[in-house]
Amino acid sequence: MFSGRNAYLFFYCMNKFRLVLLIMLASPAIAFAVDNSVQRLERYEPAFKSFAEADQAKPVAKGGILLVGSSIFRLWADVSEQMAPLPVLNRAFGGSRVADQLARFEQLVPTYEPKIIVYYCGSNDIKANQDSPEVIFSRFRQFSEQVQSRYPGTRLIFVSTTRSPDRVELWDKVDHYNALVRAYVSRTPYHTFIDINPALVDVNGHPKLELYRADKLHFYPQAYLDFTAIIKPVLTRIWAEVNVPVAISF
Repeated sequence: MFSGRNAYLFFYCMNKFRLVLLIMLASPAIAFAVDNSVQRLERYEPAFKSFAEADQAKPVAKGGILLVGSSIFRLWADVSEQMAPLPVLNRAFGGSRVADQLARFEQLVPTYEPKIIVYYCGSNDIKANQDSPEVIFSRFRQFSEQVQSRYPGTRLIFVSTTRSPDRVELWDKVDHYNALVRAYVSRTPYHTFIDINPALVDVNGHPKLELYRADKLHFYPQAYLDFTAIIKPVLTRIWAEVNVPVAISF
C-alpha cells in the first residue's frame, strides 16, 4: 500500500498516535512506561527514515533474507557481500531492545515480506538489567508469534546473545535468556537457533579479546568473518528449502 518515505511517515504517525493515546488513558505508572516508549520511538526515527530513503533510492525485492536486531547486527557492514549470493538485507538499528523490535514490526516484516528473518536482540535488555530473562524472552516470543500468525511458513533464525566481556556479571542472565529461546525454538516449526558464542572464546573458554573493540561489546571485522562461517551454511540450507520448486499435478 505504501512504499519508501510515504510508508515511513504513515507508520511513524500511527505508532506515535497509539502511544500518545495510551498515555492519555493510562494510570500514572503505566503512563510513565508508555512515555518511555514514545521516547524510544523518537530515538530510532533517524534510522527508519534512512531505511525508507534507501528503499526509495534502490527498491528492495520482497521475499529475501532480512536481518533485524541491535547494533551487533547493525555494525555488520559487509554482511550482504559476505553472505552473497544469498539476498540479505540488513535493517538492524543500534541500541534497540526486544520491545523495540515489536514496536517496529510493521516497518520491518510487512515492508519486506522476507522468507527468512535472522534475529539478534536482547543484549541491550540484559545490560539495562531492568527485566528478567523470562520477560525479555516473552517479548521475543511475541515477535515470533506475530511472524507465525501473519506470515505462516516464514523461517525465523535466532542468533544467540553474546557473552560479551563488558558484562561478565550478567552472563548468567545471558545464558538463561539463550536457553529459554533455544528451548522454544526447538519445539516451534520453522525456527532455528544458532549459537555464535563458541566463536568468541579460545580453547580454555576465555573471551578472544582481540575480536572486540575497546568497549568489549562490539566487534572488529574478523569476528564477523567468523560469524559468517557459522551462519552462512545454515542460511544457505534454509534458503534452498524455502525455494524448492512446487510440483504441479495435472
